[in-house]
Amino acid sequence: MPSPQRLPFANLTPDRILDAVESAGWSSDGRLLALNSFENRVYQIGIEDGAPVVAKFYRPGRWSDEAILEEHGFSEALAADEIPVVAPLKDAAGRSLFHWHEFRFAVFPKRPGRAPELEDEATLEWLGRFIGRIHRVGSHTSFVHRPRVDIASYGEAPLAYLLRAKLLPQPLRASFEAAARHALERVRDRFRDAGAVRAIRLHADCHAGNVLWTPEGPHFVDFDDCRMGPAIQDLWMLLAGDRAAMTRQLGAILEGYRMFRELDPAEIVLIEPLRTLRMIHYAAWLGERWSDPAFPAAFPWFGTERYWQDQVLALKEQMAAMDEPPLAPA
Repeated sequence: MPSPQRLPFANLTPDRILDAVESAGWSSDGRLLALNSFENRVYQIGIEDGAPVVAKFYRPGRWSDEAILEEHGFSEALAADEIPVVAPLKDAAGRSLFHWHEFRFAVFPKRPGRAPELEDEATLEWLGRFIGRIHRVGSHTSFVHRPRVDIASYGEAPLAYLLRAKLLPQPLRASFEAAARHALERVRDRFRDAGAVRAIRLHADCHAGNVLWTPEGPHFVDFDDCRMGPAIQDLWMLLAGDRAAMTRQLGAILEGYRMFRELDPAEIVLIEPLRTLRMIHYAAWLGERWSDPAFPAAFPWFGTERYWQDQVLALKEQMAAMDEPPLAPA
């Protein structure tokens, strides 16, 4: 049985959640609803004589206070530029990060919305405008306390962890390691092809699950993974399908994006390398969190021989994809 130290949210009981929110100045009416989240713990809290709020309890030990405050500051800068993001609420003293026992948390307004229809080119163009505005603000300054989207943190370090932690079944260890190392060699080649790409502040986890769509348009949530990195990182996760489909999708996104910011065309060569890095990073993320009971329950397939066989195949497919010419949207 995992030790209490390896159960980061074991002491986060309903009473403690409500007490924490009240300690920060919100009077709860006792209603509590757990929302879907794995990295952190997120709850909708009913508020007396007011709209519900969303409380996010940060995974202990992951970020420093300074890094969390940079996340908050980025969201607040975007909101100040009238970009529809969900920024944290502040108490009367102007604080957005709160401490309660061993936990740190923030409180956000509750915002409705549904997943965007990424098959629709008008939707993609709208998202492109939105991301272009985010990147225009993100390019004004740099994060100091948050990591980068790069080969070291998204590829080399996660691979080293996977091999060190002995998560791989012995019969597949050699084939996975070989595929991952060869894939990283190809990633390095493509990054060299791109040249000196500028790193800016990004959402960095810009997939459809972090976009809420309303009749007024999209807004992004969950800047928990915001980092420095190439702008294309916030675009490629909205692409899916075969090469022709992704070319059309990227063209629609860039049609909107360029209304607010130009994308360095050299960055397009990084789409498949960044996808490759995310695959390795995601596998390591699952492994590092495996002692959290929420993860085996949600990802029962992780660590099976079939999972690692699929990863080897996917990495080989990525090597072929990285050898193709970059997408050429109109």
